[in-house]
Amino acid sequence: MISTKPRFLSMGSTLVAALVLAGCTSLAPRHERPAAPVPAELPLPASLAASAPASAASTAWPDFLRSAPLQQLVKLSLERNRDLRLAVLNVQRAQAQLGVTRADRLPTVGAGLTQSATPSGGGTARSYTAGLQVSGWEIDLFGRLANLGEAAQAQVLASEAGRRSAELALVAGVASSWLTLAADTDLLASTSRLVESREASMKLAQLRFDKGAASSLELQSARLLLEQARAARAQLQRQRDQDLNALTLLAGGPVPAELLPTASTSAMAGDTLAPVPVGLSSQVLLQRPDVIEAEQQLVAASANIGVARAAFFPRLTLTASAGQASTSLSDLFSAGQFAWTMSSQLLATVFDAGRNKANLEGAKIARDIAVAQYEKAVQSAFRDTADALAGLDTWRDQLAAQQTQLDAIRETVRLTDLRYQNGAASELERLDAQRSLLSAEQALVQVRLGEQLNRVALWKVLGG
Repeated sequence: MISTKPRFLSMGSTLVAALVLAGCTSLAPRHERPAAPVPAELPLPASLAASAPASAASTAWPDFLRSAPLQQLVKLSLERNRDLRLAVLNVQRAQAQLGVTRADRLPTVGAGLTQSATPSGGGTARSYTAGLQVSGWEIDLFGRLANLGEAAQAQVLASEAGRRSAELALVAGVASSWLTLAADTDLLASTSRLVESREASMKLAQLRFDKGAASSLELQSARLLLEQARAARAQLQRQRDQDLNALTLLAGGPVPAELLPTASTSAMAGDTLAPVPVGLSSQVLLQRPDVIEAEQQLVAASANIGVARAAFFPRLTLTASAGQASTSLSDLFSAGQFAWTMSSQLLATVFDAGRNKANLEGAKIARDIAVAQYEKAVQSAFRDTADALAGLDTWRDQLAAQQTQLDAIRETVRLTDLRYQNGAASELERLDAQRSLLSAEQALVQVRLGEQLNRVALWKVLGG
């Protein structure tokens, strides 16, 4: 019996040597994160700059959103939103492509049974083989396949960052839409109360006019005020319906009635959102999903330069087979019939009309584009954060001033009502005071909404 051990050792050592050589060299430039083209510190308002830590921990959305209905709505939206579903599918597609790229670095082994027949001395010589085959396996001498794998891995990380970015945008969008709907609910409720008051005033004016106690001018003034209130109510009703439609789109379907804001869960409530912790260092912006996505795109672009450079060098491919071989089918699986073959091919490009050079130039330009996009992402993140930080103090100051103004107008209305009851003020003065009160109440709702939307924006721009 002929020993096949030396044959196995010979073929095995060749395969081991090929695996060792594969990926030993990488022609891609080493990735270095570009310097952030923004100041090292965030532009904190004076009230925070003295006490802010160097960096602050992120706040998960369940801790940031304190309203139970809003939390449930966000959970529902995360399950049903189509944009987020597309982002998840993009991650899965990138992972599948990474699997394909990694598989290219390993040999594809097939099993087969073949028969061949050739004329020989007036007869036919037949041969039979059965075994395993490796065809056209590229030995990655210059890191072409390794760089393709690195680029695919970076695309996976970029798509995952894109998914997190989509999730962050969805949570912020749902919160903003819910708060806006709550504010419109407040405005609509106050305007409806005004309509009821104006309707009562209109009935009283009509009654006084019918009895000759009021002039036609007073009657028309009451009618004008009533119609103005009705027009404002119709406008607010339309606005609220449109806000509900926008919220429904974000939620991925109809929003349960119990999760919608009411007058008792309105934007007037000051504890709907938790405070957003802010640190001094602008390095926190580098952890934003959109910035991470831009950096991973830069990593992929650098890896593609290695792929383009490897095209200038020869490609080594290996073809091998091992199994049983016999001239007779009946003896194919008998002992001593083992056989193996191995061949390699080294191919180098001699002339390609400048194709490889153009591909390398295009890969370098693509990397320059990725650098610019990364720097722009960092700058946009800094600008968005600076805008939100600028609103922290100003919105709070405006809210406090608006609340003081509302308190003063309420006192004015109370005193005007007393004077009216004692005959010292006219109906026109009383209506004018009530109109001022309504305007102040609505302005407070709008200012509080602006302050809360600014906090949602700050939470989002800091990466959640």
